[in-house]
Amino acid sequence: MKPLALVPALALAASVVLPVAGRAQPAAAVKVATFDVDATPPVGFAMAYDPVRRLDELTLRCRGVVVTGSGRPVVLCAVDWIGIANEGHDLFRERLARAAGTTPDRVAVHALHQHDAPGCDLTAERLIRDLGLKDFGRFESGFHRDVMGRAATAIEGALKSAQPVTHYGWGAAEVKEVASNRRILGPDGKVRAVRYTATKDPALRAEPEGVIDPEVAVLSFWNGDRPVAVLSYYACHPQSYYRTGVPSPDFPGIARFIRGQAVPEALHVHFNGAGGNIGAGKYNDGDKENRLVLAQRLADGMKRALAGTKRQPLAAVDVGWETVPVKLPVAPHLKEEDLIRELKTEPARGYVSKADQLAWVVRRKAGHAIDIACLRVGQARVLHMPGELFVEYQLAAKKMRPDLRVAMAAYGDYGPAYIGTAAAYAEGGYETGPRASNVAPEVEPVLMDAMRRLLGAGR
Repeated sequence: MKPLALVPALALAASVVLPVAGRAQPAAAVKVATFDVDATPPVGFAMAYDPVRRLDELTLRCRGVVVTGSGRPVVLCAVDWIGIANEGHDLFRERLARAAGTTPDRVAVHALHQHDAPGCDLTAERLIRDLGLKDFGRFESGFHRDVMGRAATAIEGALKSAQPVTHYGWGAAEVKEVASNRRILGPDGKVRAVRYTATKDPALRAEPEGVIDPEVAVLSFWNGDRPVAVLSYYACHPQSYYRTGVPSPDFPGIARFIRGQAVPEALHVHFNGAGGNIGAGKYNDGDKENRLVLAQRLADGMKRALAGTKRQPLAAVDVGWETVPVKLPVAPHLKEEDLIRELKTEPARGYVSKADQLAWVVRRKAGHAIDIACLRVGQARVLHMPGELFVEYQLAAKKMRPDLRVAMAAYGDYGPAYIGTAAAYAEGGYETGPRASNVAPEVEPVLMDAMRRLLGAGR
């Protein structure tokens, strides 16, 4: 099947300048390589909720950029899957790091969280095998490993022929009538209803938007007047409708395609922000036509953000990458013995399943930490975060450094699943309930502290 859009890869390796006695050496050049591979599962493959029954015009993509010239390369990768967790996230980063000639701590891999798409968790697959169970379902990893391999090969090829980057750009614009908060509180301060992505109840759709981040942010890399890559960030669940059995990048993927067709010289890479408690439910009753409506609204915001972009010269000293490893607290209701017993009698289906929960518990028991990362490009900062993060974290990050241009990519390591604020766990609701969140309320100060450190913000 032909992909909907294949953008030619742009890439380059960092130049090596040999010192010459008595002559001033030029500053190291920043370079950006782009890569893009098909990440669509074949017919019969088990996606997050349903097996693939047919393929359509839209493909799922695994795409990103490699930034070189300032220390070891930095890789930023976005995948049209529902989530990439635990050892699956580790292996993805390791494969891309090896291809780019860098280390895994300088690789960020994020899912966009579309629901008619695969999920990847190699820890869950291993535990199912170790328990002697036969039904691997969506955890069977042959396809996932193939995509990782092809992405790594694409990076190796891209690094041979890319372009220098002379400027970076930053722009932001309001996206109108897409995002709304999912959690509707009652007079007692508790969640009385959840406004899911497709909400048929007109009374719930009539409720206010609630707390959201209305802006789409765009970070772009330029070679002179020519854009090389455009990275966009917007916080919202990416569903218009799902459970079709047809892999789909949904409305963010369509918006990305629209912008790629409008500016074909650049690779467009989209990241989902902290959209765990954000969806399109106020503006979407599930009508199939709304997918394109939402896509056009997001694409319009992306267009205005790029049109309003302010470009600045870029040197190697302006680019940086820093990580802070964090150990997130396990939700108190998750008990390893109980999960093993239940997994032996319950099929590993649905999202989040007992297998996902057990994988997270085992990882944390082994002392695994998750890297929180920050990309620095001039006055821009992009935080790379795990899980299905609540929008309050994104808003807090912006408030920490109002003097900078701050964006956030969430849905990194999906092991924690939903990550609410401390207050949200007391409010109730689906997102912070035992079926959805694998972390305890004490997660908030851990993440807030990491964000402050990476942004250089005081308490």
